[in-house]
Amino acid sequence: QLVESGGGLVEPGAPLRLSCTGSGNTLDRYAIGWFRQAPGKEREPISCISSVDSTTDYIDSVKGRFTISRDSGKNTVYLQMNNLKPEDTAVYYCGTVNCRCGSDYYKGPPPRQCVGQWGPGTQVTVSS
Repeated sequence: QLVESGGGLVEPGAPLRLSCTGSGNTLDRYAIGWFRQAPGKEREPISCISSVDSTTDYIDSVKGRFTISRDSGKNTVYLQMNNLKPEDTAVYYCGTVNCRCGSDYYKGPPPRQCVGQWGPGTQVTVSS
């Protein structure tokens, strides 16, 4: 089971850190992806971290602003989000990813079809 936390309402330019914590499973065994879904839009992948060597990947719109990382001791994967923009407003989900993170095949993080298990999501709202 995966559970996201850390969402909230922030002003443009503010930071926020999301957590994805596993219970009953060891997240180190999985590649983990972060996804987001804005109202009326499809759920899109934004970042992933591999299980083998912690290779990371990001979509272009968050590169340089978002950082994904693992804390094995806490069985948690984080998404540090800096310089948030109103267009980052969405429900954010983490999931176990069955496809390779960092592969050129997808030209970015693997799509939602690669996810085996989802968390329930956490709302992030960026507004002044």
